[in-house]
Amino acid sequence: MCEVGMDVFAAELAHGAFVIDVRESDEYTAGHVPGALSTPLSALGAVLGELPGGRPVYVICASGNRSARAAEQLAALGVEAVSVASGTTAWARTGRPLVRGNAIHAA
Repeated sequence: MCEVGMDVFAAELAHGAFVIDVRESDEYTAGHVPGALSTPLSALGAVLGELPGGRPVYVICASGNRSARAAEQLAALGVEAVSVASGTTAWARTGRPLVRGNAIHAA
């Protein structure tokens, strides 16, 4: 499993990275990284067919714990998964924008 810090993630996001947010829907709607798709950890298996092939899938949560677990699960299934260290909390703490509102699901 690969993990990246916030600056690397922000640069990748600016270049069109594919991002899934594995927090629960209520956490996601309270504030998420722009462009991240809601995919609760409990539903991760249901979206495997929706994930892009041939490019990394960045996985984010609140602090990096759930995203690390999800990235490990995805990597075991052959997906190039990258966990975002420190998660959405660090994203907001560094002054980057959060989007609030309804969940946009990956599947």
